[in-house]
Amino acid sequence: MKPLAKRTEGLKQSSIRAITLMLRDIDGINLGQGICDMPTPGPIKQGAHAAIEADKSIYSYYGGIQPLREGILEKARSFNHIPVDSPDNIMVTVGSTGAFVATLFTLLNEGDEVIVFEPYYGYHVNLLQVMGAGIRTITMQGPDWDIDFEAVEHAITGRTRAIIVNTPGNPNGKVWSRQELETLLALMEKYDLYAITDEIYEYMLYDGREHVSLASLPGALSRTITISGFSKTYNMTGWRLGYAVGPVDIIDKMGLLADLLYICAPTPLQYGVAEAFSMPDSYFTEMAAAYAEKRDVLCSTLEEIGFNVPWPQGSYYVLADFAPLQARFNGFADDEEAQLTLVREAGVGTVAGRSFFAHPEDGATRLRFCFAKELEVLEEACRRLTNAFGQTG
Repeated sequence: MKPLAKRTEGLKQSSIRAITLMLRDIDGINLGQGICDMPTPGPIKQGAHAAIEADKSIYSYYGGIQPLREGILEKARSFNHIPVDSPDNIMVTVGSTGAFVATLFTLLNEGDEVIVFEPYYGYHVNLLQVMGAGIRTITMQGPDWDIDFEAVEHAITGRTRAIIVNTPGNPNGKVWSRQELETLLALMEKYDLYAITDEIYEYMLYDGREHVSLASLPGALSRTITISGFSKTYNMTGWRLGYAVGPVDIIDKMGLLADLLYICAPTPLQYGVAEAFSMPDSYFTEMAAAYAEKRDVLCSTLEEIGFNVPWPQGSYYVLADFAPLQARFNGFADDEEAQLTLVREAGVGTVAGRSFFAHPEDGATRLRFCFAKELEVLEEACRRLTNAFGQTG
């Protein structure tokens, strides 16, 4: 039998799936996967129901239905301050991951290099590897996840094609400042690079921080693809709807490639999510306040237990360091063992830190926690952690 394609080598399912199965067996609480368990807003569900009842069930234009693209256009202009002026700057995709894949197919040739900041989102790196891209990682330094731009410039070679920015970040909650993005843009212009920005957590900000889209900076739009979606903001991860914003010529090619990959995003769901733009401003302020409360509950609990906790600046993840627990408990030799220990002793699931670093040892004392849960569920998880690992435990 002939071997499978080389791009499949090394591909394997994340350990979180095994942890999820273990949690089901013990009625555990999953703080690992980034799955919101809050309800999808009523107007969105009603819009999808109406579209289904009206038999809006055929393929849409591969770039998305016009009402949705127009809604995204207005949001990109008013919220992100990106200077786009046409629905042709917008394409609707099957999740933000679909937008990311279309971007990679459009911008990269095999062997091109891409700069990624770690701790990184694993899907970004795994898809780059499938594409045959070279990956050059820059490690951000906690607790504020500062960026060494001299190291960034040193990493740029004649084969470097693009830089990936995730703000607010998964797994560390890093929010890029305007000054950091301006410094990055200067390097992009100096070396003629593209940027791919993943901004799907853009409404989840803490301590008065501002979300700045790289593409909003003067001169940045022509070399930046901005990716976002609806999954996190509207609690609808299973709907798989995202979008990309960028220059018309690039978006056009991305749309053609997306057409080859999956034709279009699900039509009735597009009509449903178009109703998201009717949500009042209070929806976003209340959501941010609710996540801030949940951040406080989880981070405070982890600190009381003894974790070193860099409190996230945005998103809904905490990448906490359990090294201080190693002297007090067995079962914390490394991140994978600690992940299993939390399941066995507290019934709480996490993600091993090695998932977010090029070298597993760099994540060896870290676990990622997700606080996108109903508050009562999160509080119960914190009680379990405190009972199992509290200072007097």
